[in-house]
Amino acid sequence: MFATDLAMPVHELARAAEERGFDSLYVPEHTHIPVSRRTPYPGGGELPEEYKRTLDPLVALSYAAAVTRDLRVGTGILLAAQRDPIVTAKALATLDHLSGGRVVVGVGFGWNVEEIENHGVPYGRRREVARRNVLAMQAMWRDEVARVEGLEPSWSWPKPVRVPPVYLGGAAGPKLFAQVAEYGDGWMPIGGRGIKAALPALREACEKAGRPQACEVVPFGTLPSREKLDYYASLGITQVVATLPSGPADVILPLLDEYAALL
Repeated sequence: MFATDLAMPVHELARAAEERGFDSLYVPEHTHIPVSRRTPYPGGGELPEEYKRTLDPLVALSYAAAVTRDLRVGTGILLAAQRDPIVTAKALATLDHLSGGRVVVGVGFGWNVEEIENHGVPYGRRREVARRNVLAMQAMWRDEVARVEGLEPSWSWPKPVRVPPVYLGGAAGPKLFAQVAEYGDGWMPIGGRGIKAALPALREACEKAGRPQACEVVPFGTLPSREKLDYYASLGITQVVATLPSGPADVILPLLDEYAALL
């Protein structure tokens, strides 16, 4: 769900999700939306209001983790090219440490040209910058002394309970699958269209990189149905992230009950 200042409070959503047996809660990120609106909304039409009002995902997820016991908390997605990797690695490691190892990091590259460029990142370099930042964060989570390009050998604690899994979002293709194979733990496509056709290329890229375990697929933003979930299961998919509108509790809770009936 787009967690915003007008939607159901994220800590209440987290409690309701865990009570109904859900495994995880994901929230997205937009640091700001420039009013020029030079970049068209990919979904067509007017940009939905929630894009202007998103909460910071890591602060929001800290509230979700604090009121739950087992619910995994994830970014769906974190705009890694727009973030300082040192500060973000520390924040995510702290959240994972305090939550007992429940953090999942969905990473995206962004579509809003002016938003990305306001962070000093040329739009055409966003994938390169995101890769560099994620590799730096993983080194700081994993290594006693992190050695990454452009950074002095450094200490950074706390370490996460486990290195958080990183799922990369984006359209199927050799460029994305090469990055998944290099440093991701799986692919997080929006919706389910085209997944079956793309799976052989994803598996080939991961096997070529010597990381066959990285070809996990987590369909994201799905409107769930029994038929759709059975189809995903037939492809070997074990996790699906359902979508909720950015709305108040009286809208969200009945939908959670409908989705829970499919578990």
